[in-house]
Amino acid sequence: MSESKGVLQGFKEFLMRGNVIELAVAVVVGAAFTNIVNAVVKGVINPIIGALGSQNLDNYKACLTDCHTDRKTGQFTDGIYILWGSVLSAALTFLITAAVVYFLMILPMNKWKERQAAKQPVDNSPADPTEVELLIEIRDALIAQRTVAPSVPTSTSGTIGAQKTQE
Repeated sequence: MSESKGVLQGFKEFLMRGNVIELAVAVVVGAAFTNIVNAVVKGVINPIIGALGSQNLDNYKACLTDCHTDRKTGQFTDGIYILWGSVLSAALTFLITAAVVYFLMILPMNKWKERQAAKQPVDNSPADPTEVELLIEIRDALIAQRTVAPSVPTSTSGTIGAQKTQE
């Protein structure tokens, strides 16, 4: 009974963790955003590419061995075909999609973030020292303690010496 309660409690904690909810929201927004990107690619970019050449690159192929096609259907009957047009089409679709996402979404968002950061007040307080700076200060302090003249008792040796003389 306690094991099932522990498992259910663990599952509840997993679901209530912030990054799981953020991930779910990102997937939903990403799916909706995919429709926007596909519409821009199909409605704007592909017609421009089509004006320069063929919109359907799937028909481009190369034959490695004796290749025959059926004249009525246009289907491949013999041989080994390399459909390089479909690979080129997929690569171009990826590059076009990436360009649309970058120029229409990422670039404007970065510019907006820069403007928001410029509006923020500048923090003029000195920055906290880094670990290296702290280690340098500690090293310098240790060197300074080591170079103290031997006739001058340090705080620890003075108390130990005073205790020994009292005994």
